[in-house]
Order: sequence, then structure tokens, then C-alpha cells
Amino acid sequence: MKHSLRIVLASGTALLTLGAAMSFAQEWKPDRPINLIVPWGAGGSTDQVIRVTAPIVAEALGVDVVVVNQPGASGAIGTQEVLNAPRDGYTWGAGAIGDNATYAVTGLIPDTGIDDWHVYLSVANVAVVGVAADSEFEDFGQLLEALAERGNAITVATAGVGSSGGTAIAALAEQAGFDYNMITYDGGNPAVIATASGEAMVTTQLAVEQVEMIRGGRLRGLAVLASEPLVVAGVDPIPPITDWLPDMPLAMNYFGIFLPAGIPDEIVQTVNAIWDDEVENSQSLRDYAENYGAVFDPSYGDEARAAAMPIVIDKACAAVQRGEAVIDPIEIGVDCATRSEVSAQ
Repeated sequence: MKHSLRIVLASGTALLTLGAAMSFAQEWKPDRPINLIVPWGAGGSTDQVIRVTAPIVAEALGVDVVVVNQPGASGAIGTQEVLNAPRDGYTWGAGAIGDNATYAVTGLIPDTGIDDWHVYLSVANVAVVGVAADSEFEDFGQLLEALAERGNAITVATAGVGSSGGTAIAALAEQAGFDYNMITYDGGNPAVIATASGEAMVTTQLAVEQVEMIRGGRLRGLAVLASEPLVVAGVDPIPPITDWLPDMPLAMNYFGIFLPAGIPDEIVQTVNAIWDDEVENSQSLRDYAENYGAVFDPSYGDEARAAAMPIVIDKACAAVQRGEAVIDPIEIGVDCATRSEVSAQ
């Protein structure tokens, strides 16, 4: 029997005393604001969750955490800015770990990988195939037939080839064997708006970017790239893509904050403590996840790396299959022979 894809809330963990938590969190005491670079436009999936997470971190540190949107090149421009900044703990990055870990494979940022980051994950997101409310397509099966017959005449709005929406439609095309016409926008939110307005016929951006439009009756969700229906308050359940493509490889797309490797260890330990004591117990993040169709699943360190690897492998090896890779993923520690094994877990 299928179970609905719902938000899993952490429970049963013992909380540290407030005094102990604050004492540890104050091991590093920043003396000026921290710049948190979001390498995508305002309103998209990364921007949304970071706008909820930044105030939690700012309150724990006692300084402002300034969110700076710096979009371009499928997130590579802002991410490169973080890597170029001094490793003093005052410039952080954000986004989907599958992007940060695989920029070298697609050539957007050479000589980088997951080990260049201290990874702090907060939520996992899933892509949704969405169309305008008045679209000719009533379900994903009809759209699939149209893609097979009309190919490049079907326009798909995404935030770029390397974005969540871009990789989602590419994976669907690879699995089902169709062509399409991608229209690229400066972020997930503009791509979703373009679809709702009829400028594009389809979007494959994340649920968190589409759910308000679906609630408001401007978009219709045809399928979620998951093996279970997506159930979000105020929205009819969105059926899983496996209803039509049962062998579709799937991996959760994790988002969070990334600190560049090489910063002082006291900063890492302080942020670790904040994730333990504040982020993992944040009601605001739980509420965001529940209302927007994300999965609340904070982690850091080895746990975060383990959670991230399925999507890292999926994105790196998919780039190879689409002919978009400029290096073999083995150079960043990804063996594409394990892709099917990881996706099946």
C-alpha cells in the first residue's frame, strides 16, 4: 500500500539545557554581520528556506546574517563568490548540495566538489511537473503523449540547465525518450510565474516554488518526482511520477547552508551546535516545510554528506548521460556504476 509523502518531524531527541547550548554556541563570537550568498533570485526554493533559516542562525550568533541574492550561471556565480572570499567565516553560501557538489562535472566551477564545503542541510525538496490551470493537459499521461509527439513544441520553464527544474526535465526526457524546448529564467520563481501566465507550457521546478500558485488555482500539479503522492495542506494530492514511469531513478534534493572548507574550526563547531540546538528544533522551519511541500530533515557533517550523496551521484551521472559533463565524475569521487544502486535505496 502506498503512503503519502508527508513531512517527517524529528522527535524523541533530548534537548541540551539552554545554558549549555548558549555557552557552546558562543565559542565563536562574530564581531560583524555575516554575508549569506544565495546564488539564485529572490522567491526561489533556496531563497525561501534561507529567509527562514537565517534569522535562526542570526539570533544564536548575536549578529545579523545578511542574505545576498547573486544569481547567474545556474548558481555558479554566487557560489564562486563564496569560494573566492576570505576563509574567515564571514561569507557563507546556500543552495542545493547536489549543485555545489557537481559544478566541476559540468564545468561551471572547475576543481571543486562536496569536500570544499561544511554542509548544513535543513530541508529536502521534490520537483513537480506543473502546468497552468487552463492547460490542455489534465494529467501527466496526456503531457507525456504530447511530448512524445510534439517534442520541441512543448516549452518548459526552468531556472536553467543546472537548476532543480532543469535537471528534473532532463531526467524525465532521458527516462521517457522525448525532446522539449527549455526556456530559462533567472530563478525558479520567475519560471513558475511564466508557466502560470501561459508564457511557457510546463514547469518542473520544485514543489516549494509552485505550491502557492497551485493553492491559488493558477497552476495544476500533474506529478511529483517521487514514489509516493505529495500531500500538502490546501492542495489535492499530486500523484507520483512512478504511476507513469515506474523505473524512474529518484533522489531527494537537499538544501541548506554551506561554509567553505578552510575556515577556523571554532566556527565549524559553533555552527554545529546551532544546528543541534536551534535548527533541528525550529518550529518555523517545520511550519515552512509542512506548508510548502518540503521535508524537514536537518543534518550536518557525516550525516549530511550521507544524505546528500544520492542526489550528488544522480546529478553527476545524469550530466554524463546527457553529454554535458566536461570531466569524469570519478574525479570528484562519484562512481557512476553505483548510481542505480543508490537510487534504488
